[in-house]
Amino acid sequence: MSENFFANYKKFVVPPQDQQKVENEEFNPKDYASYYILTLSLNDPLIANWKDAIDYEIDIHKSILKVLKEFNEKQIGHYHLRLLELEDDNSYFVIALSCKNEIHEPIEMISDYIEKMISTPFYIGQNWYRIIGHKGRVERKIFHISLQEYST
Repeated sequence: MSENFFANYKKFVVPPQDQQKVENEEFNPKDYASYYILTLSLNDPLIANWKDAIDYEIDIHKSILKVLKEFNEKQIGHYHLRLLELEDDNSYFVIALSCKNEIHEPIEMISDYIEKMISTPFYIGQNWYRIIGHKGRVERKIFHISLQEYST
């Protein structure tokens, strides 16, 4: 094999997706076909409200934004999650789910899908297992999700 065999390799390089583009991409509702409002509360919580999470060394706001950002980067072109409400005195938060295509699945299936997609990043990646009790850990279910279709 000649040393010059791969001389034109640069024509075949596929650089990773531009992360800057994903971070700066503006949410445009016209790009999506269906919308849902999700209310997420902890399953078997050890805390009464979000400000108590500091006792478990968890920055709730930063943690949620990190998981949503990672989800949006992975699901670009399919789904988009956006934080709508997070109050320190509450024990729940609200996010919006936007879907590129109409979803004809029952709401329970959508809720289960979202639970599976975001649970592990919260549970392991953000250490939220610390703020749920034994029942939540055994079931490995971190959230109760209430999902409602949103229409304007």
